[in-house]
This record gives sequence, structure tokens and C-alpha cells, in this order.
Amino acid sequence: MASPFPAQVMDLTERQKSLAYLTLMVALVLEIVDVTIVNTALPVIEQDFGAAAAQAQWVAAGYSLAFALLLMLGGRLGDAFGYNRLFIGGVAGFTFASMLCGLSRSPEQLIAARVLQGGAGAMMAPQVMALIQVLFQPLERVAKLAWVGVIGGLSAICGPIIGGVLIHANPFGLGWRSVFLINVPVGVLAVIVAWKLLPSARSSLTRGIDGGGTMLFAASMAAMLYPLVRGHDLGWQPWHLALLFAAPIMLALVWRRTERRAKVGAATLYAPELFHQRQFALGLAIALAFGAATGGFLFVFAFGAQKLLGFSPLETGLLHIPFSAGVMLGIAFLGRKLVTSHGKWVLVGGITLMALFAGGTLAWIETDVSLWWALPCLALAGTGMGMTSGPLTPVVLARVDRSHAGTASGLIKTVQELGMALGIAIVGTAFFAGAPTGEVGAVLPAIAAIEGLMLICLVLALGLPAPLFPEHDA
Repeated sequence: MASPFPAQVMDLTERQKSLAYLTLMVALVLEIVDVTIVNTALPVIEQDFGAAAAQAQWVAAGYSLAFALLLMLGGRLGDAFGYNRLFIGGVAGFTFASMLCGLSRSPEQLIAARVLQGGAGAMMAPQVMALIQVLFQPLERVAKLAWVGVIGGLSAICGPIIGGVLIHANPFGLGWRSVFLINVPVGVLAVIVAWKLLPSARSSLTRGIDGGGTMLFAASMAAMLYPLVRGHDLGWQPWHLALLFAAPIMLALVWRRTERRAKVGAATLYAPELFHQRQFALGLAIALAFGAATGGFLFVFAFGAQKLLGFSPLETGLLHIPFSAGVMLGIAFLGRKLVTSHGKWVLVGGITLMALFAGGTLAWIETDVSLWWALPCLALAGTGMGMTSGPLTPVVLARVDRSHAGTASGLIKTVQELGMALGIAIVGTAFFAGAPTGEVGAVLPAIAAIEGLMLICLVLALGLPAPLFPEHDA
């Protein structure tokens, strides 16, 4: 960055900087909430449109996939063209896509709008951290970034609750459309404030963009996800299997291309030397598998509670409260505080808790036993999620050189979002495909898929080095 504090920042009053920061937080909430808010609305959307199960999956997965694939590109475009410009353009695009979601007249239109929404979110999200660095002095950033973590965590776990409340309240008779259209006035206000207050700044380093690598990576993910979601509905045609076979080959080509371009100093999709650090590579694999397991669990839980047990969207949203409380307990009081003293065993414990009680929660849907069985299961599953997700990012970044901190953080976020999309595809497919003819879904195959992903997480976590942090090496 040419100057860490441009003249435009020095001219801002404390009140104006606070308003600019609040605008960034509003955008952060919009982006994160829209990942999970749709889970509560999906059964209503499916009923309204008469959509197929695979289309319901794509409404959820399309957003996460587009966001993940374009996130690194969004960060690099911000470096090149200015963080404020990309932020304003991203919020405007996100707002427009939200309007298209709310006005959709078919499942296909809604899926396309969700993909556009995810792409716009990927342009907007990376600029939040960059603009906080521009707006505030180093010591000021500590509290601001702490609030980013708290607000981001609350947004993710409150999404289903907000969705249930909105559908129940049914403002202006909009039904499920309100979960998207509520973004429009908020987004318009955010664009106006951002236009007036956000400083103009960009990176002084010319890193370039690997457009070919980005497209090849996107194609490999599409080749993997499309057959997983649509294969069952379309009868598993030979070309579905061909796409699944081609996906890892294309990923290998992405790897080779990136290694080759890095050696000659060309722009790359990511920094390949990061993967030479064992703890980073293992942590990223945990983030992918854990994101898939939790994304699949939240999808099946919200869908199954309504379709199999007959809960309303509001009741389903309220059911997420003990889970949300457990997540906050795991993040704030257990995970981050214990990881420095107990290392990888905090992750092992969190993964084990999540595996046991996420399965227990879905077993409640299958057996329809007393609600008093589900509530403690939800709270303990949430605690396990918080104990794992809270310390996971610091663990992944612990031995990463500071010169790669930005790229490494972007990779973690990208992998987590890809995990969400993969989880909805894999676990959702097990849920729908395992159902007998005429049934909505089958919980036991979904539990098996989730537990398989959790087992992978557990094995990877056990493989982490005993001292996770360099300060403990002695």
C-alpha cells in the first residue's frame, strides 16, 4: 500500500470512521448470514416452486461455491483497483443479486441469482479486512478485528434463526422471499455510506491475476459438485462418472500450473510454498472436511426438522438457539483459551463432541423421540463446533511466515466455503438419494456421511504436531 493512512483517512472524524467501520460490519453480516439463512427457507421454497431435491441443494451450495471460487480473485482485484471500489461494487452487486433472488419465478432463476450473489460477496468480503487496516492505527485494529470475529460468528449461527422469524412474520406477504429482499434496503444504505466515507486505497505491490488458473480451478470444482448433486436425479449417466474422474485430474493440473508459474515469478492462484509447511496443509485439510461435515449437518437438520417432523420455519429457527449458544461457549470460553495449553487435543475433543452429538441430533429426527433429547445434543454439538472452528484458524496460521499471512488467510476462508458447498452436495445427496420411493429423505445415510467426514477430521487432527505454536518448541 502506497501509504498506510492516506490523506483522506486523516481528514475523517472519529464519528465518520466509526460509521465507515459499521458499514463494513453490515456488509460482513450480509455476506455471512446469507450462507446459512437459506437453510430454514429451503423447504418452503421447494414447496412453493415444486422444486426437485437437487435444485434445493443448489440454492444452498451455489452461493458457497461461487463465493469460494472467486474469493482469492476478489482479494487480488482489490489490491489492483482499490479496496473501496471493489467493496462498493461488491455490495451493489450483492444487493442487486438479493433482489433477483426475491423476485425469482423458478428454481433455475433462483439458483442463478444465488450464484451471482455468492460471486458479488467474494468481491466484497476481502476488502473488509483491508479497509480496516487503512482506517485504523495498529493498536486501534486490535479491538476492531476482535469484533469482526465475534460479529462473524454470531452472524453464521443466527442465520437460520433470522430466516425462521422472517418467514413466520411474513412481512408484506413476501413469505420466503423476505429472507433475500431484506438485504436490499440495507445494501443500498451501505453503498451510500461507503461511497461518502471509505478512503481510496490500493496495494503498492503488483501481484497480478492468474485468470487461467482461476478458471481451471472453478471448472474442477464444478466437475466434482455437479454429478454429486444431480447424478441421482438424472440416473447417473456415464458422463457424470467421467466428470468425477476428470475433477482430480484438473486439480492436479492446477497444482502443476501454480508450481510452474511460481518458479518463474508469474502471478499464481495461491502461494505454493505454503503447502510445504506440514501444519498448514493438515490444518487446511481439517478446515475442508470440518466445513463439509458442519455444512451438511446444518442443511439436513433444517430440512429434516421441517419435512420429516413437521416443524414450522420459526420453530426450526428457534431450535438453532441451543446450538448457537454451544458454539459461542466453545469459541469464547473453551477453544481459544485451551488451545495454547492443550494443543491439538482441544481440536480432537471438539471434533469428537461434534461427531457424537450431531449424529445424536439427527437420530432424534429419525426416531422422533422427546425434544428434551434434542436440546442437549444440539448444545453439545455446537460446543464441539466452537471448540474446533474457534482455534482452527490460529492453528493453521501458527507457523506461516507473516509475509504470506494475507494469502494464507484467504486460502482458509476459501477452503471453508468450499467445504460448505461439498458438504451440502455429499451429505445432501446421501439424505435424498437414500430415501425410499415417495419419501422426502433418509437420515441414517446422512449421518453416515457426516460421521465419515468427522472421522477424516479426527485422523488429521491427531496427525498435527504436538507443539502447535513456535513459542512452545523449546
